[in-house]
Amino acid sequence: MKYLVGICSLVLLLASCKKEQDQFTPEPVSDYYPLQVGKYITYNLDSTVFINYGQNQAQVHYQVKDVVDAAITDNLGRPGFRIIRYLRKDAASDWSPNNVFMAVPTDRTVEFIENNLRFIKLALPIKQDFSWKGNSYIDVTSNEIDLGFYDDWDYVYDSVGVPLTINSLSFDNTVKVAEIDYTENDPSLPGTGYAEKTYSVEKYAKGIGLIYKEFLHWEYQGPESPTYGYSGYGVKLSIIDHN
Repeated sequence: MKYLVGICSLVLLLASCKKEQDQFTPEPVSDYYPLQVGKYITYNLDSTVFINYGQNQAQVHYQVKDVVDAAITDNLGRPGFRIIRYLRKDAASDWSPNNVFMAVPTDRTVEFIENNLRFIKLALPIKQDFSWKGNSYIDVTSNEIDLGFYDDWDYVYDSVGVPLTINSLSFDNTVKVAEIDYTENDPSLPGTGYAEKTYSVEKYAKGIGLIYKEFLHWEYQGPESPTYGYSGYGVKLSIIDHN
């Protein structure tokens, strides 16, 4: 009798798992990162900088517009898109070209190349708690520039399929990508010789693309160090317009 009960429980468990799998319909990554020539998104940009030899933190405010400029191929011969970023101080100022990026959509991912660094921004399946190594293409051991803080990030889908409002713009279906939230030591405590913080999160809306980004990385050296103070930077993007 116990054997029969065990078999029945196993059958019910397998049936339940299969039902959950059947109910999940994979969405292509392109749904959350649509790319076509002429598409643009405009953002408010808040930039965090450290001034006075790292003793003070300041905020600088701009507007940026990311425009899909052309269909191109990357150095592996894969089809991609060139994205030009335009910058202005405020709505009364003229746009000026500021940077050039590349986005490469594949069957399972969207790669984004910024300052010669290749990030895997989205990956399949777009499902709660799915994770991937988004910085796996970055050489964190490079001697030319300090990229060690990019090492071993776990990008994780969070808050999948939820509505969101940013700057009075409403989006019915969004996904949050939590990338890292790391803190080492507290510089406000007496005797702290070293502290570090790295935080990064992005949010995407279905049919639109990136609607929010927050990145912050700084390192702190205590008074005993010849480089006493903070070094690093931060960026916050929030959508204000799109086509």
